[in-house]
Amino acid sequence: MIRNIVVIILLFTSVTFTAQRTSSSPYSYFGIGDQFNSATVEQSAMGGIGVAFSHYKYLNFTNPAAYADLRYTTYAFGVLNNDLTIKSVNTEQSSITTSLSYVALAFPIGDKAGFSFGMQPISTVGYSLSNALLEDDGSTSQISLFEGSGGVNRFYGSFGIRVLKNISLGIEADFSFGNIENSIINQRGAVALATKYEEITQVRGGSVKLGVQYQKNLKNELVLNAGATVKLGNDLDVTGNDYLYSLTFSGVGTEFPRDTISASEIDGRFNMPLKSTFGAGIGKVDKWYAGLEYENQEAITTTGLLASTNGAYRYGKSNRIALGGFYLPKINSISSYWQRVTYRAGVRMQDTGLLVDGGGNGANFTEIKDFGISFGLGLPLKRLSTVNMGFEFGKRGTIENNLIEENYFNFRLSLSLTDTNWFIKRKID
Repeated sequence: MIRNIVVIILLFTSVTFTAQRTSSSPYSYFGIGDQFNSATVEQSAMGGIGVAFSHYKYLNFTNPAAYADLRYTTYAFGVLNNDLTIKSVNTEQSSITTSLSYVALAFPIGDKAGFSFGMQPISTVGYSLSNALLEDDGSTSQISLFEGSGGVNRFYGSFGIRVLKNISLGIEADFSFGNIENSIINQRGAVALATKYEEITQVRGGSVKLGVQYQKNLKNELVLNAGATVKLGNDLDVTGNDYLYSLTFSGVGTEFPRDTISASEIDGRFNMPLKSTFGAGIGKVDKWYAGLEYENQEAITTTGLLASTNGAYRYGKSNRIALGGFYLPKINSISSYWQRVTYRAGVRMQDTGLLVDGGGNGANFTEIKDFGISFGLGLPLKRLSTVNMGFEFGKRGTIENNLIEENYFNFRLSLSLTDTNWFIKRKID
């Protein structure tokens, strides 16, 4: 029955991943859009940590070496609901978006290895903004409309194996793909025709991640964990076309293109440098865990793209530090359901690596920072399956330098289903 449910989910997801609009953030205008930290709902509820943590039934999107400890076939999919409030110096507005955030399958191979594959978004584009310039008498002299949609998704495959008593190694390969559209419409007062600049691009690329985990049993049933991953540098190829043309509008706002002013091909790439993540933690199996994680990456560079020449934004070094963990009162409690619930919490601070020039002169760039506090619940179902909920409050950006401050509330929900192991030979008495 579980397998039939997952097949339906996979078929549904193959369509919805490519069609959904998952962001209302103005910062999704830049680069390949608003980028996600790769984490399950369980990890996100603990501040996003996971490079040192492994579990016998949970997926781990941070470190492929964790699948060496997997003991049950696990199907999982997650949903994200984002409640976003955008502030500038003079205005404030809110929006809500809901999207499927991942679908994945993992299974053990023997008692020392495991494999996982699935699909998840890595970035999203979704914004609609307007800007009006006024004359001294209050009349409108010019209106500009900015719109964008699309995003980038990835297929991945991860493999982890225990090579020594305390050491596991892992490797992950993925293929990223997506379509992004950006447009700017400019209408001047007393001018019949408006102009529209439009970019239609396709993004493609692959990457490889290597991981290692170390576990050491201490006194009093304590377990010390340490882990690290290195995502090798890779390129995301960007191809497509850009157009500049004139147009008119109907009374209900329908666009009617007129003359093409210019058209050209886009052929560039995002050069993604090596990304490294380190972490450590300590806890008791199925009782409690606390971990600390640090991630860093050099500045992204671009080749053959407008991003490298228009001066609106650029990239710098990015880093993230997170602290989190969980507490499970009594996993086998019979008298109280709430003692079998897993309680999670965490905090993270992040320099996104995006620097934006709010003044428009290419000389005053502001680094965009992100801060979030999270907590969550793991609600047990039958046969080790769980419903996981995560709640996150955060702030990104600033109103300084004519920029945007975002205050967000993320609600995440996932279903983690366990099944009998596929690669264990059944015995008949």
